[in-house]
Amino acid sequence: MFPGLGGVNPKQMNALMKQMGISQTEIETDKVVIHKADGKKIVIEPAHVLKIKMQGQDSFQITGEEREEAGELFSEEDIKTVMEKAGVKKDAAKKALEKSKGDLAEAILELS
Repeated sequence: MFPGLGGVNPKQMNALMKQMGISQTEIETDKVVIHKADGKKIVIEPAHVLKIKMQGQDSFQITGEEREEAGELFSEEDIKTVMEKAGVKKDAAKKALEKSKGDLAEAILELS
């Protein structure tokens, strides 16, 4: 981050960062989940998170083991809602929700 400062001890580095208006805080956490726009999730576990404040902006540094998971488009409650509103069994409600990519209204209309 700072060339030529490899031998600086952590206390000196923190003092230098404070002079530059940079502060960092460790956030205690076990797992971080990032929900991507495509419906998938990035799970980082175990996670180590630092909150870095610089020039009035907060940023987060996350380190740990990463894996990607498929996201759920709908919940069990969504299935129950479609079952009740469309008067169908669970399998039909689930298939309609899958086809509508989790859109409850579209699934209900398709089954009605």
